[in-house]
Amino acid sequence: MTAPAAPDLLALDRAAQDLLFRAARTADTFTDEPVTDAQVAAIHDLIRYGPTAYNGQPLRLLLLRSPESRARLLPYVSSSNRAKTSSAPLTAILAADVDFHQRLPELYPHRPQARDWLADRAARVDQARFNATLQIGYLIVGVRAAGLAAGPMAGFDVAGVQREFFPDGRHEVLLLLNLGHPGPHTGPTRLPRLAAEEVIRTLDG
Repeated sequence: MTAPAAPDLLALDRAAQDLLFRAARTADTFTDEPVTDAQVAAIHDLIRYGPTAYNGQPLRLLLLRSPESRARLLPYVSSSNRAKTSSAPLTAILAADVDFHQRLPELYPHRPQARDWLADRAARVDQARFNATLQIGYLIVGVRAAGLAAGPMAGFDVAGVQREFFPDGRHEVLLLLNLGHPGPHTGPTRLPRLAAEEVIRTLDG
């Protein structure tokens, strides 16, 4: 006798759950189908509602699509990431705007003094990097929601990319992200994930 299926306690239907998480993979190959500016804008329109401290939204994307812009990036990318980056339909440099606090009177209007709380640059950079990293997580899920695949990469010369693309020092580079329609997956089978009981504890008292 077959055991009854466990109840699905999530609000998303099973197909959406699979699209966003279970069936999604970090992409290492892509088809030739382009990723348009309209698609990227639609992804951003979805993920911009993810929470950030002070509603600061410090994540910035620099899109590299042309061969010329990609040629400027490739010398700074590790050898293991270079081929996939040169062949992806679109690569985004993900960075934190360390002057995000200048927009707080508009984005956090019920605390007009919030901009002054972040006058110290060191504290502001920490906030910008942390919250932009949160937004990168939202972004990857948003890319999947658009039916695309994301290939995040940390294997690159951060200081070199910083000098090449953001020489004014206003942005702190965090990650590279290839985007596109996924091609055949050439990496390993899905690696193990920790079970809930290995991750979650409840403190009583």
